[in-house]
Amino acid sequence: MFLSECDQRVAVTHATVVHFYKPESPELLNDATEVLKDSLSEALVAFYPLAGRLYPKDGGRVELHCNSMGALLVEAQSELKIQDLGDFCPAPQIRALIPPIDNNNTPLHEVPLLLVQITKFACGGVSIGLAVSRVIADGQSGFHFVSEWAKIARGEKSDDQPFLDRTIFQKYEDDHPSSTAPKLQYSDFFPLPVLIGRSSSLEGRKKATICAMLKLSKDQIEQIRNKANDQDLMIHKTSNQRPFSRFVAVSAHIWRCLSKARMHNPAQETVLYVTVDFRKRLKLPLPGRYFGNAVLPVPARAIAGDLQSRPLSYASSKIKEAIENVTDEYVRSYLVCMKNIPEVSTSPYFHTVGRPQGLFFGNPNLIVTTWVGLGLYKADFGWGDEIFMAHASLGDDGKLFIIPSPNGDGSLLIPLGLQVEHINAFKKYFYEDI
Repeated sequence: MFLSECDQRVAVTHATVVHFYKPESPELLNDATEVLKDSLSEALVAFYPLAGRLYPKDGGRVELHCNSMGALLVEAQSELKIQDLGDFCPAPQIRALIPPIDNNNTPLHEVPLLLVQITKFACGGVSIGLAVSRVIADGQSGFHFVSEWAKIARGEKSDDQPFLDRTIFQKYEDDHPSSTAPKLQYSDFFPLPVLIGRSSSLEGRKKATICAMLKLSKDQIEQIRNKANDQDLMIHKTSNQRPFSRFVAVSAHIWRCLSKARMHNPAQETVLYVTVDFRKRLKLPLPGRYFGNAVLPVPARAIAGDLQSRPLSYASSKIKEAIENVTDEYVRSYLVCMKNIPEVSTSPYFHTVGRPQGLFFGNPNLIVTTWVGLGLYKADFGWGDEIFMAHASLGDDGKLFIIPSPNGDGSLLIPLGLQVEHINAFKKYFYEDI
């Protein structure tokens, strides 16, 4: 199956999430594993790329063979209670709820693209841990699959089929005559700044990282958003433009606080990458249920001195402008630029701790992904809605997610990875004025 440049540009690893449930009656779990097995088999008929395997190609790229090799389903028992997991911050206890994956010692074509683990807890709760190949699906596609799988498990008909034809991207990736050549170059997307005084990010890649789970109440979010919008109104003396969204304002707040915590030189360049879904941003929008990768990291750039000294509206405007730049022309330029790179293995999106190659989104940079609006907490496999959904691992410096709270009160959860030396200062600045 054809893979687009968006598929080729992600790391050949798995995105890992865990869904937690607390059924009202223990009897509901009596045949849970068999129900999951049968329903997963049926779901993979429609979402058959997840049952295939990847094979290496020249230039660090991969190809997808839809050969029905299948997915892995594991059953496990835990002596823990769900409440023992605390705030569900990514940690070894959470990672144990995902089947182990040995990407370093297993041939690529032997690694399943979908791995699932059902874990039953001592409290009567249960979790479904999923590892989904980043090459095959982005967040929206992954949640679409889980939603349809859950329908089948409940005994309902799966009626929201995926759009699997990725060749829709080929017209964007083909070279164009000079009159319509891409207006943007690779350097417009990925000139990642490094710390002043250093020639590379190698030292930063080796530093120990830690995960944290930040929480913002609805009132705190509105306080941050109002601060950004009020400052913007004072500067521009007009309210004609659309106000900053919650996502933009909170991301700007994180960017400023992180620059302070990292003690950046005032002249330090820093980039915040926003992961933007472009399904609806093309002149001919992608089908709503396009299954694959339709996101790209968009850079917002600033100088640390300006970021810290100027109002929150300054950082907010940088992020808002970067998101608004994602047009049909922008996406086409990105795809053509990526296609023309002969060796992609040196610059996938995400690095892993200690890996010398690949783009490093850590200090002095960061990358933000929002899962607001993806319909989380609705994957009912017959045991009721999930009580929580957690990332299983988040070991990268500067990588964070913005996720709606499961209780629906308008609050946000922000799991993030940072270098150990910066985490305490960051928390101090993050909550200081709110």
